[in-house]
Amino acid sequence: MKKTIVLGVTGGIAAFKAAQLTSNFIKKGYDVEVIMTKNATEFITPLTFESLTKHNVMVSTFEKVADRSVKHISIAQRADIFVIVPATANVIAKIAHGIADDMLTTTFLAASCKKVICPAMNTGMYLNAATQENIAKLQSRGITVMPPASGHLACGTSGPGRLPEPQQIVEFMSSFFA
Repeated sequence: MKKTIVLGVTGGIAAFKAAQLTSNFIKKGYDVEVIMTKNATEFITPLTFESLTKHNVMVSTFEKVADRSVKHISIAQRADIFVIVPATANVIAKIAHGIADDMLTTTFLAASCKKVICPAMNTGMYLNAATQENIAKLQSRGITVMPPASGHLACGTSGPGRLPEPQQIVEFMSSFFA
C-alpha cells in the first residue's frame, strides 16, 4: 500500500519549490495530499498541485466535500507523514502555540503521524528569538525541523532562511520511510 504524505504549503516565496517537491514524492511512489494556506495561493495555484497529485487541494476548512467526511480529520488519519514546505514564521508560531484557525493548522494539530517542518523566511525573521523559541518548542514535542539552507534570499539579503532544494528535502525525509 502506498504511503501518504500530507504536504502543507504556506505563503512564502519558496512555495513554488513545493511543486517540484510534490513531483519528486510522486516519482518515489508516494500518494501526496496537499493543503495550502490562503496566503500560499497568492504565490502558486492549487491547480498546479491538483494536476500533479490527482487530488483536490484543500485550502478552506469549510469547503464542501462529496463524501461528507470531516476532511481535516480524515486526511490527518490517512497521513503517514506530514510535512510543511515552506514553513513560514507565522505558521511555525501558530503550531507552537496550538492555534488551529485554518485547514492546514487544524489538520496538523489533528495528525498523530511523524511531522516535519522546513522553515523558509528572511534571515532576520528566522534568527529572531521568537522564531527560534517556537522552533525549539516544536522540536521538544517531537516535530522534526529540517534546518534551512544559507544563501541568497528573494528579499535580496543573504544568510540562513533559504528553503533547501526539493531533492535535499526528499533525501532528508527518506529515512522516515526506511
